[in-house]
Amino acid sequence: MGRDGSGRDDSLVSADLPEFLKKIRARTPARILMGRAGAAYRTDALLDLRSAHAAARDAVRAELDLLAAFGEEFVRQWQLFGVQTQASNKNEYLLRPDLGRHFTEASTSEIRQKCFREDGPQIDLQVVIGDGLSVPAVARQAPALLPLLFAGAQERGWRIGKPFAIRNCRVGVLNEIGDLLEPQVAVLLIGERPGLATAESLSAYMAYRPKSGQTDADRNLISNIHARGVSSAEAAARILQLAAQMMREKSSGYRLKEAPPVLS
Repeated sequence: MGRDGSGRDDSLVSADLPEFLKKIRARTPARILMGRAGAAYRTDALLDLRSAHAAARDAVRAELDLLAAFGEEFVRQWQLFGVQTQASNKNEYLLRPDLGRHFTEASTSEIRQKCFREDGPQIDLQVVIGDGLSVPAVARQAPALLPLLFAGAQERGWRIGKPFAIRNCRVGVLNEIGDLLEPQVAVLLIGERPGLATAESLSAYMAYRPKSGQTDADRNLISNIHARGVSSAEAAARILQLAAQMMREKSSGYRLKEAPPVLS
């Protein structure tokens, strides 16, 4: 099956399958009914598997460079800047998850300088991009998702914080974002752990008034944002609806169940 999100099946074995089995394969990225040569995969299936595995490894190891990931126009339009967690490189990031939950002193100062206004109104929604375990995921999904989130927030009359990106980022950094900027709702768009179906899947972790000491039990998650999963438009609608629900109920995490989408 093609891994480009088109659902196209270019494998040689597809020609051998009856129509109803082709339809089954088209509904899932899982490698089913791939055929075999003796006890092994066919060559095209094996090459596809190795390619997907290489993409997953590369996604985990990639370094977040804003211009390379998003392009100069996007960075300039959103005045996007990058900060760093205490994990100084990818090896440290993978071996010490705790370091990815805290900013360096220099990054803390930069966030305060560029995002925090002591005399300004409280932020309703703060959106942050984190590389997580897949730079290709944020590079592919964030440029489509960020404008939708800002447009929807503006329609609701919310005060929106200045977005920024975090290198070597773990989900727990939401707590420090809350301590620094005190938004009503913080949204972290972060690259998911890549798999053999896609290396470009994004998650949106959300918390109401995040602060030190909170855990995943205090957060909500919308995952599988990618071409064959949750679309950018659907993800934006769900994120905005859930943020509004958090503000209304003044809660997040296990205490808050995401309301079903409103059908038009």
